[in-house]
Amino acid sequence: MKRGDFLTENPEKTESLPFPMAPIVRLMKKNLSKEKLIKKVVKEEMNKWLANMCEKVTKKMNESPYASVDLHTFKEAIKTYNDIEDMEKDKQRILVSLDKIKQDCDMLIRDLDRKLKV
Repeated sequence: MKRGDFLTENPEKTESLPFPMAPIVRLMKKNLSKEKLIKKVVKEEMNKWLANMCEKVTKKMNESPYASVDLHTFKEAIKTYNDIEDMEKDKQRILVSLDKIKQDCDMLIRDLDRKLKV
């Protein structure tokens, strides 16, 4: 196999991907450590996943009754996905609060047990 043959080895597979691969790989590498390698299947699945997300957001924007899609409609469509990060922060905050409540309850139980043993 010659150096450029891998590009033409399976042309129907590369044509089935919705986006050009290079910009996606560039973005991925920008956020990965320099020593990490990205497997081809991961690059392809990221491409498909991004297309799937685009479809979901577009379907949500299509629910708008207006003839054109404006920035507000777009922001509303992606709100769910952007809120996930905030929900994770809230979850961590709640877990810390629950842990504090549990510690307080454990302390009260120990105090009660100590007082009842007297």
